[in-house]
Amino acid sequence: MRSTRRRVILVPLLAAGIVAALSGCSTLEMHGYLPGFVAGQPDATNQTQRVSDLWVGSWITLLGVGVITWGIIIWFAIVYRRRRGQTGLPVQLRYNMPIEIFYTVVPLILVLGLFAFTAKDQSAIEARFAHPDVTIDAYGKQWAWDFAYQNEDVYEQGVQAQLSSDPSNAGKVETKLPTLYLPVDKKVEIQLRTRDVNHSFWVIDFLYKKDMIAGQTNYWDFIPQRIGTFEGKCAELCGEYHSRMLFQVKVVSENDYEAHIAALRAEGNVGSIGLQYDKDDNASAPGSQNSGGIDQNGDTSTSVSGN
Repeated sequence: MRSTRRRVILVPLLAAGIVAALSGCSTLEMHGYLPGFVAGQPDATNQTQRVSDLWVGSWITLLGVGVITWGIIIWFAIVYRRRRGQTGLPVQLRYNMPIEIFYTVVPLILVLGLFAFTAKDQSAIEARFAHPDVTIDAYGKQWAWDFAYQNEDVYEQGVQAQLSSDPSNAGKVETKLPTLYLPVDKKVEIQLRTRDVNHSFWVIDFLYKKDMIAGQTNYWDFIPQRIGTFEGKCAELCGEYHSRMLFQVKVVSENDYEAHIAALRAEGNVGSIGLQYDKDDNASAPGSQNSGGIDQNGDTSTSVSGN
């Protein structure tokens, strides 16, 4: 009777405590301490909330399992501890089919559930737009980035981040970095390629990164929703200056985007910077060894071996 009374009292108190704790969470805490969220402002992209929900939901599930497991361990350690004056071993049980079935079925349900939610969200994130408003080629190279705006037929070639020459700022990277411009609230498709070794395109606040694999093109489709400047970097160890393979993403208004395109055009950056700049370790062979190139007849090659 006393045990039942305790449960009646403790369960509502525990539930009230959880609700109170969650209601007092900040924007950072509500999103599982993930970057990219600003209170009172739109999400960085149309997919960041989906990533956050999957992340937070997974952690809540795992913490729930942990609390139950820790509770059972502590309960048995206290209730079934050896009492004063007791000797020998307690009664040993060989089998308990209900418990064994429970310990098999519940983890299986948890794993399948997490897999199902992950697969569903991954499918949504990886879906491509039928008709993107903006299509951009992003090329990773040792150790910088090239960006080509397909619709506007202009491009921008970057160099790796340089250390500051200012003695008061020694060891810090200069602010001049390759910069990708995106118009806010437009459907964007980025086509990801590498000019040499494998790289990984990571915009931190967008909660997404995708590999650039030699010999293939990967795609990332999304809608940037918040104006601002976002940090990006290569997330795949790619050589000596990997740490300086940085870039920026500027999400701007449509007018500012058009102004940047006009500036590139005025600088003479018109045309394509496709595969002709890809690294070729075997100069006597046509095409590019790593990520496709243009042979002497103008045909493209995507041979990985260089043969």
